[in-house]
Amino acid sequence: MTENAQQQPTAPSTELPTQYAPADVEGPLYERWVERGYFAADAKSDRPAYTIVIPPPNVTGSLHLGHAFQHTLMDALTRRKRMQGFESLWLPGMDHAGIATQNKVEQQLAEEGKSRHDLGREEFVERVWQWKEEYGGKILGQMRRLGDGVDWDRERFTMDEGLSKAVQTIFKKLYDDELIYRAERIINWCPRCLTAISDIEVEYQEDDGELVSIKYGEGDETLVVATTRAETMLGDTAVAVHPDDERYRHLVGKRIKLPLTDRTIPVVADTHVDPEFGTGAVKVTPAHDPNDFAIGQRHGLESITVMDERAVITVHGPFEGLDRFEARSAIVAALRSQGRIVAEKRPYVHSVGHCSRCKTTIEPRLSMQWWVKVGPLAKAAGDAVRDGRVKIHPEDMSKRYFDWVDNMHDWCISRQLWWGHRIPVWYGPEGQVVCVGPDEQPPGTEAEGWKQDTDVLDTWFSSGLWPFSTLGWPEQTADLRKFYPTDVLLTGHDIIFFWVARMMMFGLYAMDGEVPFRTIALTGLVRDERGKKMSKSFGNVVDPLDWMDKYGSDAVRFTLARGANPGTDVPIGEDWVQASRNFANKIWNATRFALMNGATVEGPLPDPAEMSATDRWILSRLGETVAEVDAFYDDFQFAKLSDSLFHFAWDEVFDWYVELSKTTFQAGGRGAEVSRRVLGEVLDVTLKLLHPVVPFVTDTLWTTLTGGESVVIADWPADSGFRDEAAEREIESLQSVITEVRRFRADQGLQPGQRVPARLTLDGTALAPHEAAIRQLLRLQPEGDAFAATATLPVAGATVALDLSGTIDVAAERKRLAKDLAAAEKEKAQATGKLGNEAFLGKAPDNVVEKIRTRLAKAEEDIARIQAQLDRLPPA
Repeated sequence: MTENAQQQPTAPSTELPTQYAPADVEGPLYERWVERGYFAADAKSDRPAYTIVIPPPNVTGSLHLGHAFQHTLMDALTRRKRMQGFESLWLPGMDHAGIATQNKVEQQLAEEGKSRHDLGREEFVERVWQWKEEYGGKILGQMRRLGDGVDWDRERFTMDEGLSKAVQTIFKKLYDDELIYRAERIINWCPRCLTAISDIEVEYQEDDGELVSIKYGEGDETLVVATTRAETMLGDTAVAVHPDDERYRHLVGKRIKLPLTDRTIPVVADTHVDPEFGTGAVKVTPAHDPNDFAIGQRHGLESITVMDERAVITVHGPFEGLDRFEARSAIVAALRSQGRIVAEKRPYVHSVGHCSRCKTTIEPRLSMQWWVKVGPLAKAAGDAVRDGRVKIHPEDMSKRYFDWVDNMHDWCISRQLWWGHRIPVWYGPEGQVVCVGPDEQPPGTEAEGWKQDTDVLDTWFSSGLWPFSTLGWPEQTADLRKFYPTDVLLTGHDIIFFWVARMMMFGLYAMDGEVPFRTIALTGLVRDERGKKMSKSFGNVVDPLDWMDKYGSDAVRFTLARGANPGTDVPIGEDWVQASRNFANKIWNATRFALMNGATVEGPLPDPAEMSATDRWILSRLGETVAEVDAFYDDFQFAKLSDSLFHFAWDEVFDWYVELSKTTFQAGGRGAEVSRRVLGEVLDVTLKLLHPVVPFVTDTLWTTLTGGESVVIADWPADSGFRDEAAEREIESLQSVITEVRRFRADQGLQPGQRVPARLTLDGTALAPHEAAIRQLLRLQPEGDAFAATATLPVAGATVALDLSGTIDVAAERKRLAKDLAAAEKEKAQATGKLGNEAFLGKAPDNVVEKIRTRLAKAEEDIARIQAQLDRLPPA
């Protein structure tokens, strides 16, 4: 669908079921949207493009609240732009999730008593593809449940043919530009996944460990080092001290005995050592610690690897074959038996890195890997934000971005897996190294001694190309010309480092300085209703599908959008989803009432001169709301726009305008005709404004109201510019009268439906035309011959006199209020006494004092309110 004007209206309906049943509506309605091509973008269209590419979820994953949150916001943006006349593309897809997917298939093989090595690489990869077709992509169906308006015909996968070509192309380009290299460095190694992982895939947590102080050397030439990883001492090749540390100056340049071995190691002076920390001497294990590796490079130290890929000790001797943790205990015991242990501290709580996939403790390991030289790429990524080509929203999140790109280390991109994009480098029999591009043939065959590198690329390497590879790059496709650069990247602030910075680097590099997106809109994380992180271990994880089943997708979407303040975390609880379901029901019931009373969108709006103040007021407020919602959308203020729509729809349209219109409809005549057209206009625009966030209920109601094909392709409402401040003041006065009298009735214990005789004095005010509405809404009957005012309420220039005789037991009411007044005065006296006690104020914490001040203020408010109620009561 390329033109909003293509809608073919049918006759509006006045029929709606008495209740809204999301389960009956949502599934069929979504399939109708897809079948009619509403979400399909046309690269040949002359309409301006608006593009968002979905952050690709893992092929192994299922929809969680974080996905639902971000998808709701992206869907809202693209639905609105489509209604505004843009060629709106929201492009879906999935990530191949190298480690996670390989683990899934290896677990499946283990259940069959096999390993991947039993199958061989080619057959194993084929098995993974089979798994992907059978089990992968569960989340795509769940996205349909949520109502994602994505272009399914453009769905991409990071391992599909086109994206694989893009990966090989950029690898070759980076390699030729000497921005990719191979080197032996310390990397983060997972002994469970048996692969290197990047720095940002390491999760640090406080673990209970041990700190052991060990004496190195013999006789007068000894010093003490402390370590949390005693097993690595088998690979020590030096002890380092600070060059200005007088305690050890006599030892620098000498060799000392390394315990439990037959080796001696040098004492070196290095400024990396902090002489104030511990003993001021540190053991140096270049093959198992990044800082030690750097010291080793500076001093030409040997790097001795003491563990294999499964973190099992490989050094010949009594510890060979032990797991690293078993070896740790055994080595400490051996040192203790030799009198080498100076001190032991257990537990010693310290920060330890864990694999983000399997939670195994990471082992720093010296390994030959492929790296991206990020310096020039990271600088370009930083410059694009600094010079304003890319905006980060909210702006205060820019500091996080700069902290990362300005201090980025070279990126280890090789992974020791079989599932993924295999590194396109071949090694020859004479030591040749050849990088092969996508349209090139390998330099030789295995029979001729040529072998391809066995590693695959980090999953984030391919997903870093996502904004342009999904549009056809490296080919110059119509999609790439039309939809690149993309407009908005909307994602969580937690993956600035994983994904955002890498897309910036690769996009600017591959697309000759063109940015991959114009705006980075960062969201917070979804938390439980108490603000706690959702975790299986906490037992507070919520499956959004359960809430969708119970309350409908619109309710889940509206709850998430209403909590979406830029960059801040989003607490969510089931009560809030239930409240959003109530809002959807309110929209349904109000529209049903409007249809039953003849609300219409047919014909032009009547001239304002024919309208009542109530009609002019709601149209004025409608124009203000349209302008407000547009401003909030442009600033990514989803919580504010949702709140604005909620209060306008519920409070002003449904609770006030619809209720005030009832007397007009009952009166009939031209005034009723005008109000029916105004009500139709207000509902038409309100449903359009709500649609991007709550698409299902709004489309169902809008098509019924207007007879249009679908609100999905309707025109987004523009601010009419109509404002009537006088009507707004008049209705505000009317609301004040009704609100004040309702409050008084409630204070007097009157039932909502209980009718009370009243005299209204409205002369000299703008409220005279509203007497019928005031009486109807407040259940006020005309004064009779025996009318005797027992309470008089002056409000907004008007006076409402009420005769409560016979409606309440005045004596009982005075007794109840006197009891409440005494309790409030006692509370005030207690709070005043504490706040006047200097000794108490000197000792009490600030939060306690603040609570008492709050209690005092509340008591004073209660006293004033109760006294006013007593004053308004007639004598007993």
